Amino acid sequence: MKFTDQFRFVRQNMKKNKTRLFMTVLATAMGCSFLIVLASVGFGLQKSIVDNIVGDRMVTAIDVFGIESDSGIDQSIGLDQVAFLRSVDHVKAVTYRNPVRQPLDPTVDGVPAHSGGVLNVDFDAETKAGFGLSAGRLPQAGDEAIVGYHIRVPAEGLKPNEEPPAAEDWLGLTMNLNAAQIGKDGTKKTTAIPVKIVGIASKPTREWMTDSRVYIGNETMNEIERFTGTQWGEPRTLPSEENKEGYEPPGLQDTRHFNEIQVIANSADRVKGISEQIRKAGYYNHSIADELEQVNLVFLIMKIGLVFVGTIAVLIASIGIYNTMTMAVTERAQDIGIMKAIGAHPSAIRRIFLLESAMIGVLGAVIGTAVAYLISIAVNAGLPFIIESFMEEQVPADFRFSWIPPYLAVLAGTISLAVALLSGSRPAGRATRIDVLRALRRDM
Repeated sequence: MKFTDQFRFVRQNMKKNKTRLFMTVLATAMGCSFLIVLASVGFGLQKSIVDNIVGDRMVTAIDVFGIESDSGIDQSIGLDQVAFLRSVDHVKAVTYRNPVRQPLDPTVDGVPAHSGGVLNVDFDAETKAGFGLSAGRLPQAGDEAIVGYHIRVPAEGLKPNEEPPAAEDWLGLTMNLNAAQIGKDGTKKTTAIPVKIVGIASKPTREWMTDSRVYIGNETMNEIERFTGTQWGEPRTLPSEENKEGYEPPGLQDTRHFNEIQVIANSADRVKGISEQIRKAGYYNHSIADELEQVNLVFLIMKIGLVFVGTIAVLIASIGIYNTMTMAVTERAQDIGIMKAIGAHPSAIRRIFLLESAMIGVLGAVIGTAVAYLISIAVNAGLPFIIESFMEEQVPADFRFSWIPPYLAVLAGTISLAVALLSGSRPAGRATRIDVLRALRRDM
């Protein structure tokens, strides 16, 4: 008996009992939908809490604080090491932030700015990494810069009753960075290096933190170093009574060394693999993924528990499938007898009834999955409105209470199909044991 004939036979018999079939499929769909929606809550909360609330760059960033050397840990990382880190698979960017080693005393229109220091960053890498801005844009020219969210004019620089300008008011202004260097003859030289403020950094996520730094690119850093003749613009100190020898900082070198390195992965699930790979290469590093392992474990246990509870609903629906298939065997006893009489193999008869139960499971899974997606959309759209209306709490715009990844739908469909086959296996086995003569006499 060909498979096409078996399928045609099943389809004809299913049409004879549409009402009973509809109710069985409906029960299976409800169980499958309940499983998906219940588990989607765990997936949604994990996605919102771990990925969105923590912050994308914070999740994907790996802090590199040194490299293994003969003397222990070398905290100074050179350009060759930075190039290696950028060559690792799934690395989106490698950023560095090194402080200029003198205050620079920034001024705007002759008024001192309350700065927390000047940092040299690679804006090309920061663009790829997603440097957070509250206003403006990232620098595109060498003489452009970004200032921290909390940068302000000191009180002594304000007129009476004058309000200090907000961070956004700094956009488009020219800031002078006043570099200084003491010559070997004891004379002090100064120069003003102008930069245009084109962006304001994002407000720090922790309310007790402030950011009043100035971020400059490599071209401005090179200009400062050319003036001072030292790396990172570090000034020299002449001999004095307290310091007999003075201090001569390192001169300009062909290569740079960095202390604050971040490797940015292209997705959160790549962080652990990249971290382990560069650790094997001798780089000491840390990422928030190391701390999130326990959080993810909690969510994994919760999701397994929700899937288990949802599976119970599908198992309850299996009672309906078992009942439907048992009645189908009873009603089709004569058809089974005829098939046996003309030489149908018991395995073919068993396959017919398993095919019918499988179709019930598949139909229930498809309908249940579609309904689950609709419920998920409704939950994500409706719950924030209810919470804001009745509880007066603000829900983050990107918070998701329910999220259905594709593999969850596949898992639910697999469970539904497996339960349907299990429910139909006993009635299918009973069909193969029907006596031909008694079946043809319609005497069961």
